[in-house]
Amino acid sequence: MITHTTTVRVRYADTDKMGIVYNGKYLEYFEVGRTELLRSTGLPYSELEKSGYQLPLIQAHVNYKKPAAYDDLLEIKAVVSELRSAKVHIDYEITKNGEKELIATGYTDHMFINAETKRPTKPPEQYLKALEPYFNKSGRTSE
Repeated sequence: MITHTTTVRVRYADTDKMGIVYNGKYLEYFEVGRTELLRSTGLPYSELEKSGYQLPLIQAHVNYKKPAAYDDLLEIKAVVSELRSAKVHIDYEITKNGEKELIATGYTDHMFINAETKRPTKPPEQYLKALEPYFNKSGRTSE
């Protein structure tokens, strides 16, 4: 399993008329978490794209637990717990910096595709090599 936590500050533009983070922004926060998780393995998403792969979103879900507001520091925890599946499933937890109470949880599912043909493909070797150190030989979590 690989886990990475990223911190973001809520911008004024992220809030709605009620002064809380607009619900759609949580998917953007998930994207930040996902991007930084890949970067932490030494494989920024841009490298996958240069190699001819894309990772489109095929499903997303958010559970809203508690509101966040302007200037809050949020910690976005992103977790990949399976490596060798054609589908990449990432779980997320968002909390306020230094607090344990959940702001939101959720997940996104992605599928590797060939950038040129837009057809599904197996995970590329560079992805597997970057994430393998975090998994046991079966491709499942080693915890």
